[in-house]
Amino acid sequence: MPLLKLSCSDIHTNELVIFAFGIIMGISPLTCILLSYICIFWAVFKIPSAQGKWKAFSTCGSHLTVVTLFYGTIFAVYLQPASPASSQKDKVAALMCGVVIPMPNPFIYSLGNKDMKTALRKLVSKVVPSQS
Repeated sequence: MPLLKLSCSDIHTNELVIFAFGIIMGISPLTCILLSYICIFWAVFKIPSAQGKWKAFSTCGSHLTVVTLFYGTIFAVYLQPASPASSQKDKVAALMCGVVIPMPNPFIYSLGNKDMKTALRKLVSKVVPSQS
């Protein structure tokens, strides 16, 4: 956007094109992800056992959490009109996408491991005393 402001012409049309292109490039992969999850949920609901459904949903849940964090950040930062604080928003987006979102990935994906779940339960029981 800073280069657009240096031009002598009206940049409103260019900003609209960039905004529309951003929506298309953001919505297209998100639509594919959501459609694939609809197919996954459809297949999971056909599983007869409750334990099988639970395992499938817990596996999908970790990925869905990361996707939600990523797309939530992108949409919250970039799908807003330009403002004087745009450079600050760009810094926040870079920090979120580069540091904050990848940081919980190992933890989120390791929760599928039975040993990790047991260790987390022990930790939580030590930190939060039971009220019995």
